[in-house]
Amino acid sequence: MVYKGQLSVDGKPTTVAVKRLNEQYGQGLKEFLTEIQLLTGQNHPNLIALIGYCDEGKEKIIVYEQRDNTVRVLSWLERLRICVDAARGLNHLHNHVGKHQSVIHRDIKSSNILLDRNWIAKISDLGLSKLSLSGLNRSSVISNACGTRAYCEPEYMSTGVVRKESDVYSFGMVLFEVICGRMCVVIDADGFLLSASLVKDYYKKKKLNKIVDPALSDQLRFESMNIFLSIAYQCLHDDRELRPPMKVVMEELDDLLELEVCVWFSFFWFC
Repeated sequence: MVYKGQLSVDGKPTTVAVKRLNEQYGQGLKEFLTEIQLLTGQNHPNLIALIGYCDEGKEKIIVYEQRDNTVRVLSWLERLRICVDAARGLNHLHNHVGKHQSVIHRDIKSSNILLDRNWIAKISDLGLSKLSLSGLNRSSVISNACGTRAYCEPEYMSTGVVRKESDVYSFGMVLFEVICGRMCVVIDADGFLLSASLVKDYYKKKKLNKIVDPALSDQLRFESMNIFLSIAYQCLHDDRELRPPMKVVMEELDDLLELEVCVWFSFFWFC
């Protein structure tokens, strides 16, 4: 259960999210300690901030900064900024948590990318994450497959071997959700279900424009759409070695965002 409340942080009333562990739902002490360990000492604008925790008897609680619960249709620029923020947060976990260390999230999905009041995206929920050694030929972790199946890399599900590239695959599914305006875990009223196999098939047949969110029709340029879809498609490559690392995904999304901002400003300057 997650509760919303207020605490005094540095003397200021701060809205917080309070996640209370219930062991009967499958996650227990190990996940609780993992999340605290991985978030402690991490200070990155695109990672959820750990405010505090409680470990008293059977009460195990983690307190985070609160997400923005506003519901509205996001513009294309807003969606791009969120994707760039999320990519920066995941890149930090993969490449900057410590010397020769990487954090493999293992449960990248839309609901684990939260937005603060300024619409800055933050990677959250590191309870299933694994710490791996990088640069020493020990970048893989063997574990029981976990996470949310619709976002999970097939190779990880079948072998139990997880790598940073597994997170890249999951992030690719999130990118397709962003541009299609659909969740890959929800069947739409018309019976349509977004899936990795479907989007790859549509991409190869050059039909993805048929499932892009209609709300973007008056603001999504054809060039921008193709670049974004190409990045997302590469993330879903069947061969792990051919997927771009998160650093490259982040840079390509950032370049696209800069291009779109320039186009937007040029348009309004001309008008």
